[in-house]
Amino acid sequence: MAGSRLPRQLFLQGVAAVFLFAFASLYTQIPGLYGPEGILPARRTLRPQGKGRWKQLWETPTLLWEAPLLGLDTAQGLELLSLLGALLALGALLLHQLRHPLVYLLLWASYLSAYQVGQVFLYFQCPHLPLRDSVPAHACLLVCPPAARLAAQAQRGGHLCHRDRSAPSVLRSHSPPAPGCLLLPAWPKVLLAVLSLLLELAVYGLLAYGTGRCFGLEVDWKQRTVHSKTSECQPGAQRAEAGPSLLTPPPSTAFTFHQFSQWLKTVTLPTMWLGAASLAWELLTALWRWTHVRGWLQKFCAAVQLSIFGTATVALFTVSLVPYSYMEPSTHGRLWTGAHRLFGTVEHLQLANSYGLFRRMTGLGGRPEVVLEGSYDGHHWTEIEFMYKPGNVSRAPPIVAPHQPRLDWQMWFAALGPHTHSPWFTSLVLRLLQGKEPVIRLIQNHAPSYPFHQQPPTYVRAQRYKYWFSPPGEQGQWWRRQWVEEFFPPVSLGDPTLDALLRQFGLQDKSPPRARSSSNALTQALHWVRKQLSPLEAPVLLWGLLGTVGAIRVTQALLGPRSSPRAKEEKHRPAPREHVVAASKPASPAPSTSSGSQTPRRKKQPPPAGPTS
Repeated sequence: MAGSRLPRQLFLQGVAAVFLFAFASLYTQIPGLYGPEGILPARRTLRPQGKGRWKQLWETPTLLWEAPLLGLDTAQGLELLSLLGALLALGALLLHQLRHPLVYLLLWASYLSAYQVGQVFLYFQCPHLPLRDSVPAHACLLVCPPAARLAAQAQRGGHLCHRDRSAPSVLRSHSPPAPGCLLLPAWPKVLLAVLSLLLELAVYGLLAYGTGRCFGLEVDWKQRTVHSKTSECQPGAQRAEAGPSLLTPPPSTAFTFHQFSQWLKTVTLPTMWLGAASLAWELLTALWRWTHVRGWLQKFCAAVQLSIFGTATVALFTVSLVPYSYMEPSTHGRLWTGAHRLFGTVEHLQLANSYGLFRRMTGLGGRPEVVLEGSYDGHHWTEIEFMYKPGNVSRAPPIVAPHQPRLDWQMWFAALGPHTHSPWFTSLVLRLLQGKEPVIRLIQNHAPSYPFHQQPPTYVRAQRYKYWFSPPGEQGQWWRRQWVEEFFPPVSLGDPTLDALLRQFGLQDKSPPRARSSSNALTQALHWVRKQLSPLEAPVLLWGLLGTVGAIRVTQALLGPRSSPRAKEEKHRPAPREHVVAASKPASPAPSTSSGSQTPRRKKQPPPAGPTS
C-alpha cells in the first residue's frame, strides 16, 4: 500500500485546495449577493414552515438553521461558515493530521449548507465541484485505510498479498492486480508493467486521433488556431453577421446530429454495464482478501467494514447512473426505477449530478453580453463596466482564476435569453437604483471606478451586444461588438414596470429584516474581519492565499526532518518470510537445571574458512 500513499495524499490536498478557494471566493461576495441589501438576500430562503426540526433539516440540509442561536442572521452565519471552512481547508492542506474523514465531512457539510441558500448563483457547474470532489475524498480516507489493514493482515497470513518489489520503482503502481501474477518471476512483471503503460499511451493517442477525425479539426500553425470542418460550427448566417472570420468554410461534415444520437444510444448502456462489471471485480477482490484474514476477531471487524463500505459504494454507483443517463433520453427512461427513487431521495445532498459541455457552443456567431447603462436625465447614458466580464472593447480579459465571480458569470447566462428568464436581474437593477454599496462592490471594488459612486443613477437600462475577439494585429482593441437589442427597459425607482416585475418574481421586501444586536462579540469579530479584507480584490486575496500555502510548504520541506530514500525503502519493506515464520513458532521450553548437574553449552562454531591459494 506504500505505492498509493503519495497519490492519495496529493488527491486529498487537491480536494482541500478546492474547498479553500471555494470558501474564500464565496466569502468575498456574500454581502452583495446574500446580505440584507444584496441581490438575493439569504434570509428569504430559510423561513420556518411549522415542520419538525429533523424534517426541516432533511429537506433543507444546512447548518445555517442554527445561526440565530449565535445571535447572527443568515448572511452573517454564511460568512462565519465560509471563514471556518476556509481555515479548516487550509489546515487540511498544510497538516497531515487534519486529513481526517471528520474534517472532510465538516467541509462537505459546510459547503452543502452554503449551497442550500446560494440560490441561482451556486446552481451552475463550477460551484458543484467541492460537493462532487468530497465524495471520492471520503472514499480515499475511509476505504483505503481498511484496505491497507486487510492487506497487512493477509500479508501476515499468506504470501499472496506480499508487496511486489521486483519491478522498478516507477512501474510498481502499474503492476498487474491479479493475485496469480504475484507468483511470477521478476522479468514477466516488468514486461507486463511496461505493456500496460504502452497500452495507456496508445488509448490516449486513439482518443485524440478519433476526436480530431470526428470533429474535422485542423491546426493552423501560422495563426495558432484550430479550425473545425463541422457544419454546425460554421453557420453561414452567423459568419455574415460576424464579419470576417478566421475560420475556413466547411468542406464536409464529419457526422450528423442523428448519427451522433444513434452513437450515444449504442454506447451509453454498455458503458453502464462496464462500470458495474468493474465495481463487481473490485468487490470480489476485496472479498478474496477478506478470506485470507487470520483470527476470528480481525475477520469479524473486516467483514463489518467490507459490508458498510461495499453497500455505500454500490449505492453511490447506483445513484450516479441517473445523472449519467441524462445525455441519452431513451436509456434514461429504461433505467431501473429503484435507481430513480434512490436518486430522488438523496438528490438534495448533491452526492452525484450531471456535468457536461454544451452540445452547441455559444459565441460562435458572437458572444452575447448584457451591458448595463445608467443616466440622471434619461437622455445621456453611461455604461456600467464590470471588473471581469467583457464590456469595454479596449480592456484585455482579466485573469481571475481561482476566483469565481458569480455575478459576472450569471450575467453571461442572462444574455442567452430574455430578462424574464433571470428574475435576479430585476433585483440587481433595483439595488443599483438604490445605490447599495455591497452590490456596487461586486461590479467595481474600487469606488472611483464606478461611474455613479457619488450619487445613484436615476434611470437604469440594459442593452444586449454580441462580442468577438478583434483580428490579430489590431492594436488598442481586444473586442469588436455589435448592438443586438434592448435587454431591459429604462426604469427608475417607483416605476410601475419595475414594481410589477418585482411582484411577479416575489422580490419585494414584504418585511424589513429584524435588527440584531451589534454588541455580540461574534458579530463584531465578523465585522472586523470584513473591514480588513474588503479593500483587497478577490483574485488578489486568493492568489495571496496560494502564495502563503506555497511559502509554508517550502519552509516545511526545508526545516522538516530529512530521511534518505534508502531509509524510506527499509521502513516500508516487509519483514523477510523466515522471520515471520520464526516469530509464528512457539518458543521452546528452557532446559531444566539441577544443582548436581549442569548442561554444558555448545560453543558457536566458527564459519568455514575460504579457499586458500
